[in-house]
Amino acid sequence: MVILIRKRHVAYLVLLCCFVAGLSAVLWHGNAAFTAAFAPEEGTPFTVVVDAGHGGEDGGAVAGDGTVESGLNLAIARRVRDLLTFAGMPTAVTREGEDAIYDPGSATLREKKVSDLHNRVDLVNAIPGAVLVSIHQNSLPSSPSTRGAQVFWNRQEGAEALAESVQTALNGAINAGNEKKAAQVPSSVYLMKEITVPGVLVECGFLSNAAETGQLKDPAYQTKLAAAIAAGVLTIRN
Repeated sequence: MVILIRKRHVAYLVLLCCFVAGLSAVLWHGNAAFTAAFAPEEGTPFTVVVDAGHGGEDGGAVAGDGTVESGLNLAIARRVRDLLTFAGMPTAVTREGEDAIYDPGSATLREKKVSDLHNRVDLVNAIPGAVLVSIHQNSLPSSPSTRGAQVFWNRQEGAEALAESVQTALNGAINAGNEKKAAQVPSSVYLMKEITVPGVLVECGFLSNAAETGQLKDPAYQTKLAAAIAAGVLTIRN
């Protein structure tokens, strides 16, 4: 008997398997202590706002082969959203497509970037019970061998616990042998400073590292990253 499987179904199966593997890795490392660290009032679910950093004319960091950060951010953010939605978590996103979300009247690149950041802050702060997960890529041209995913938290209550949960998941799934510690985000990062909700910034890898750039461009690796991030968030929730 020949069984025909549509490519779309195969993709969903792979996504599910990666998600289950990522969640299992987090639970195996024992993150129960972080559970419900920033739960809203009893009976009120929190909403994860998944932010794909940069967009439009603001491409962010650029790899040696010309790969632009903003596109990678969007691809990973979409996967994180889809996995969390699949798991029953309320979600929202800051941008749906390649463009940033600046106001129509913005003319210069600076005006567009400022408007975009202000709009993201307003969007996040307007959602009751919001928690922000912002997806980015790192770059350190002075050290091309540096690699790995690292999570940063803002100063809102519960953000540090969320960052540690996601970092543990990433260390198990992505950073094996190159484990990193979650850290507080620099105060110069406008979005993370201005939001009034718990937020984490996930630097998924280094575009200054040619080998890691190749991985970050791989859809399967993007799914693996997203599964670890989603697992870290869900460990907090459950």
